[in-house]
Amino acid sequence: MVMVMAMFSISIQSLPSLVLSCSSSSSSKHTSSRSLVSFWKPQACFSTTSQKPKVVVTREKGKNAKLIDALGKHNVNCLEVPLIKHAPGPDSDRLSALLRESTFDWIVITSPEAAIVFLEAWKAAGTPKVQLGVVGTGTASTFHDISQSLNQYLEIRFTPSKATGKVLASELPKVGSKSCTVLYPASVKAGSDIEKGLSDRGFHVTRLNTYNTVAIQEVDAMVLKQALSTPVVAVASPSAIRAWNNLISNLGNWDNSVACIGETTAVAAKKFGLKNVYYPANPGLEGWVDSILEALRAHDRLQKDLAS
Repeated sequence: MVMVMAMFSISIQSLPSLVLSCSSSSSSKHTSSRSLVSFWKPQACFSTTSQKPKVVVTREKGKNAKLIDALGKHNVNCLEVPLIKHAPGPDSDRLSALLRESTFDWIVITSPEAAIVFLEAWKAAGTPKVQLGVVGTGTASTFHDISQSLNQYLEIRFTPSKATGKVLASELPKVGSKSCTVLYPASVKAGSDIEKGLSDRGFHVTRLNTYNTVAIQEVDAMVLKQALSTPVVAVASPSAIRAWNNLISNLGNWDNSVACIGETTAVAAKKFGLKNVYYPANPGLEGWVDSILEALRAHDRLQKDLAS
């Protein structure tokens, strides 16, 4: 059992792209795939090191630091090119009221952004005692900064054996013999695996679309040129895959590597026809870093073969 929380703010700001030094470790898988998308705009690029970047990091501005630090431990430099931003969803204003007025056997959180939005609403609702099921360690880590005075009210009681929505829906325990109630604060773009899987098992699911993922509309031409020549693009969501594919769709044969945070994102990459797709067996930062390093090793081998 883990008891945890943190307070974060969601803001949409200008997005400067940076070449930064990065770090980490774990296990991986490989796959292959390519297709289409929409986008918006980071600024110029500033190098803090003489080395060229080897990895493009693409999460929303301000949310790439952990990956950059993890890769930095392996002397891998990063170019920050945010491909997405987050915006309030149509149900964002309902979440705190529902937490204040109703109780649920489970609250299911399936992404770090969903956790951030939930925590804001939970605090606004007066920090009621809740029981959480989270999709994996990456999402769970969002809660780790909860203050000791509040963590007794926020319990992470379940994570599935594999960090996917389908597995979570198939394994979430029922509470007693009654109809089990679940609150699912989700992205507008999230699929129906969670509610369908739980409803089929007899759970009563309330889904709120609390946030939306908006693709970047434009990237500075010089930043994009540098990103296109970087060996690996690291992506953490199907939305980021769509945004990247949209950026490259008119640029001919881009065939560098894509390192995905997990299988769901990798499947999206394959559907778009992207090539050289790497991903870990279990989603999370450590496996993601290992997949990035695997992609870089493959790139280095190819360059040696071409040079010989």
